[in-house]
Amino acid sequence: MTSERDHMKAGENPVVLSIDAMGGDQGPAAVVAGIALSAEKNPEIRFILHGPKDQLEPLVAKKSDLTGRCEIRDASGVVSMDDKPSQVMRSGKDTSMWSTLEAVRQGEATVAVSCGNTGALMALSMIRLRKLPGVNRPAIAILWPSRNPQGFNVMLDVGADIRADAEDLLQYALMGVSYARNGLNLKNPRVGLLNVGTEEHKGRAELKEAHELIGDIAEDGHFEFVGFVEGGDIPGNKCDVIVTDGFTGNIALKTGEGTASLISDFLKQAFAYSFLSRVASLLALTSLKRLKKRIDPRRVNGGVFLGLNGTVVKSHGAADATGVSAAVKLAFQLAQTGFTDRIAARVASAAERAQDVSENETNGPAI
Repeated sequence: MTSERDHMKAGENPVVLSIDAMGGDQGPAAVVAGIALSAEKNPEIRFILHGPKDQLEPLVAKKSDLTGRCEIRDASGVVSMDDKPSQVMRSGKDTSMWSTLEAVRQGEATVAVSCGNTGALMALSMIRLRKLPGVNRPAIAILWPSRNPQGFNVMLDVGADIRADAEDLLQYALMGVSYARNGLNLKNPRVGLLNVGTEEHKGRAELKEAHELIGDIAEDGHFEFVGFVEGGDIPGNKCDVIVTDGFTGNIALKTGEGTASLISDFLKQAFAYSFLSRVASLLALTSLKRLKKRIDPRRVNGGVFLGLNGTVVKSHGAADATGVSAAVKLAFQLAQTGFTDRIAARVASAAERAQDVSENETNGPAI
């Protein structure tokens, strides 16, 4: 009889993803359904699924697309949304989240995917995977619906760390460029630095310093720096990558989600207002479905932790099967491109260049 691990090795260049089955609001059934959707569309994907084996085996057995392509790793503990990161770091070794990251750390899987507690996931990721050399603070990058031809802009940081100095913002820019290249297939991404205005004299001191640092490295980094951008440019077409600190980025993200929900509610109320408006909604049904699909957060689900020795995709905690499948699709795309190695090379190159500049400033020009 062929073993499950033999099946996982079958196929041409399979990509193995490590999946945390627990921690999401909708439980392991939604996660298993989501990875089954991805398995149906991508025959190259293999999964290592982490969680209580007695719960996962019956769910996986019902999905024919997962037959021979999903190894279950028994992990009885679950990180809840209320658990503090410090508590998980001390006593979370038996959890599905810890086990998920460990598979990436050991090289058994390329990317980790979890719907669980964001703070705990970032804390464990930094402990188990460690930061890339030259990275001071990891960042969380998201895809934001935009007017650009690719349909999305990359924005980071959106909450990994509320602070960021000029060097951090430079690293975010470089990591964001790598994400745009590998996730959106943009050869020459345009980078904007989020500020309260586009004038160079505006903003905090670290923003002005970051403006200079990013501008200096743009040509060598093969990207275009458009300078300062404002909040209205986040969904616009002025740039492809928006760089900011985690405090500002997280507020922008939550505000955007809340505004989208408000507009959706207003549309429903408007079309239900009268008989004629209900008729109009039927006439506009195709366009409304297209709009809903375009702004459906489930289809762009997945924040990527950047700056670690391994790629981690954070799925929304409330994700259903469609949302989980979207996060897995993103993880699969990044795994195929060797994303972690590309970011490491870009950060290392920037660190070497910064060191050269520092030494030249210290020693003066060569005679």
